[in-house]
Amino acid sequence: MTKRQLLALLLCTLAWAGAKAKARGDAASGVISMIEKVNNYWQQNNKAEVRAFWDNAAYHTGNVEAYKLTGNQRMLDYSIRWAEHNKWMGATEADPKKWKYKQYGEGQDYVLFGDWQICFQTYIDLYNIERDERRVARAREVMGYEADSRDNDYWWWADALYMVMPVMTKMYLLTGDAKFLDKLYSNLLYSDSIMYDEETGIYFRDGKYVYPKHKTASGKKDFWARGDGWVLAGLAKVLQDMPEDYVRKPWFVHKFTRMAQTVASLQQPEGYWTRSMMDAKQAPGPETSGTAFFCYGLLWGVNNGYLRKSEYKPVIDRAWRYLTKTALQADGRVGYVQPIGERAIPGQKVDANSQANFGVGAFLLAACEYVRYLRK
Repeated sequence: MTKRQLLALLLCTLAWAGAKAKARGDAASGVISMIEKVNNYWQQNNKAEVRAFWDNAAYHTGNVEAYKLTGNQRMLDYSIRWAEHNKWMGATEADPKKWKYKQYGEGQDYVLFGDWQICFQTYIDLYNIERDERRVARAREVMGYEADSRDNDYWWWADALYMVMPVMTKMYLLTGDAKFLDKLYSNLLYSDSIMYDEETGIYFRDGKYVYPKHKTASGKKDFWARGDGWVLAGLAKVLQDMPEDYVRKPWFVHKFTRMAQTVASLQQPEGYWTRSMMDAKQAPGPETSGTAFFCYGLLWGVNNGYLRKSEYKPVIDRAWRYLTKTALQADGRVGYVQPIGERAIPGQKVDANSQANFGVGAFLLAACEYVRYLRK
């Protein structure tokens, strides 16, 4: 080949690479516009001044991620207004002797209950943006108490693994104290003892749903998609903040990658996961919250080298197509979100008008991670 031919080939290669990079950049810009549209719709139609319970707090985990990606001050201000309204606290009971967690409760004495602790994820993130100690004082008090306690039975339902596991790693980064990582590990061992399925590597929602005590109508194991979505997303957030030299990190990596394999194998051809993951007939049709959390977890795993792109790209592509072509509505609403609950309910209606704060949060997490996927 002559020098002229080599030069022509090089120029063609550079032009092709430039065109491909431009296409990726254009696609990423399109997703960012989508994030803005979804979040604008939610914030324009829902006030920030609501309680710090899990459903609102789950939305803010997505909103803060969207702020980090876009730099949109309006998104940041919305989360700050929410945090200020709640005085940077979860449940507010002052006396540790009265703090509860061993059963479901929405009262202000359920300080150690995970549904009241997820807010600390956002408060710590906001503290890292502006170092005001008032933002993390309650988190230090509550999570320090939990880390120092002898009990490890705090997380008895799958949702808690998203609600609180990432709080523990954020507390480690905030304080530099490995006791938060060790408590995360011991708490998760307890969770595994009551609701982890060794055969599949995924979780039943809680002890009530463990097979064969509980089965779907056709006799199969009943894994709730949003419950396992919480777990996979929570593990991604934990690995994101866990130091490389932490002795238990390989254990967490194995748990994440094994779970990802099972999740990928249970995806429906249309890109979503049915509410009962192994039995599509139990509650047929699309569902967005579980699908979005799974999409986020798989994207994060690929983007950070824990999952092979060649293996997971088809799964991600199908999930993203569902989220943007079916779940996302023209006005920015995110539909097909199963209402608050804890299982796949036969006959429950879920459609384009079914929306929820936590569903929007999950969608935003997935969309932000998809932008990073495109940019890679």
